[in-house]
Amino acid sequence: MTGTERPLVRVRGLRKSFGANLVLDGIDLDVREGEVTVLLGPSGSGKSTLLRCVNHLEKPDAGFVEVGGDIVGYRHDGTTLHELRARSITRQRARVGMVFQQFNLFPHMTVLENITEAPVAVRGTSKKQAALQARELLDRVGLSGREDSYPRQMSGGQQQRVAIARALAMEPELLLFDEPTSALDPELVGEVLAVMKDLALSGMTMIVVTHEMGFAREVADTMVFLDGGRIIESGTPADMLSAPRHERARAFLSAVL
Repeated sequence: MTGTERPLVRVRGLRKSFGANLVLDGIDLDVREGEVTVLLGPSGSGKSTLLRCVNHLEKPDAGFVEVGGDIVGYRHDGTTLHELRARSITRQRARVGMVFQQFNLFPHMTVLENITEAPVAVRGTSKKQAALQARELLDRVGLSGREDSYPRQMSGGQQQRVAIARALAMEPELLLFDEPTSALDPELVGEVLAVMKDLALSGMTMIVVTHEMGFAREVADTMVFLDGGRIIESGTPADMLSAPRHERARAFLSAVL
């Protein structure tokens, strides 16, 4: 995997609260093009909220997220940030694919329709071209020939692979994964991780929330440990998994390894 001088993703001073609950408390994070960053931490540490701020599903209370040189969800007016209109945010969000824990496929649509909906509606891709691309992506995730199936006719692992194909259909610069295997039966986890490993090897920039330590060890360039809405420690998988410096990280990793 290759890096560039300027990070593809820059997070600076990110803060987010829900009522009195401070979920993100001044997050700074860089992710370079082609890198895989894995976010670790206990439940409630802010990992999913951080992902949702990266593509503006959640609006930060302070700080900013920048992807590809553009501040996500806002425009500069001198020294002031103004939130973009919904249509502009949708266009911006198309550059960042997201794969959720619960698949989020449209149950009344076929696999093909699920994958082609956004390229046609958001990017103006022709239905013919979108269908051709969808079939190529289904082949890539190991589901060739399943374009006419409905989500209910597929296993959880197959549905999650469709969700990955749907995210790829928008040709994103960045893919976000929010615990993509946690809702799967154990025997189905491997088929999803195999697709994610293939994406990583192809140079896709990824931020992944996961407790799959084998995947993190093999694929991640950087592991980031969050606790209490702050980044407590970060480093290479070799350093983080063999000799974490922070006591909280050591306790967490000893429980999940």
